[in-house]
Amino acid sequence: MAGMKGKQTVWDMVRSLAVIGVVVAGIYLFVPHDDKADPTRTVDYRVETITARRAAPYPVAAPVGLPEQWRATSVTYERKNADAWHLGFLDPQQQYAAVEQSTDTSVKYLERVTQKATASGQTQQVGDTAWERWDGEKYDALVRREQGYVTVVTGTASFEQLGALAAALEFKQGR
Repeated sequence: MAGMKGKQTVWDMVRSLAVIGVVVAGIYLFVPHDDKADPTRTVDYRVETITARRAAPYPVAAPVGLPEQWRATSVTYERKNADAWHLGFLDPQQQYAAVEQSTDTSVKYLERVTQKATASGQTQQVGDTAWERWDGEKYDALVRREQGYVTVVTGTASFEQLGALAAALEFKQGR
């Protein structure tokens, strides 16, 4: 009699798991899901830009008139981290491009935000300004050094796209 009780318990557990499996399969089949949907989350960076422009000791760069195919994916301003401003995008070719600014103008900072890119000795004209070109295995970058701060446009995007982002930048201070 004791052996029979153990078999019933195992059999009940197997039946319960089968019922749960059928319910889960039904939910999966009937709940709509789009396998082709883009999982990239876009962000609105307007409020953070205004806040950073009020707080930063330098003119904060944010794009104006960038085509809507450019999607903002991340934004931060860290006052305690050398007034670091970050604004990340996906360009129309789904490549990453970011604007990085900081009062930390050291080579160590530049290597960090450019994923260890190095100065190529070349420049790229963007509007009236010559930006330094930095080449890297992972990221390329355009670097603009100013008195007391640095602006970097970096990412996996081509130099052409990095230049387009740099050309759209408006430098403003909210003080």
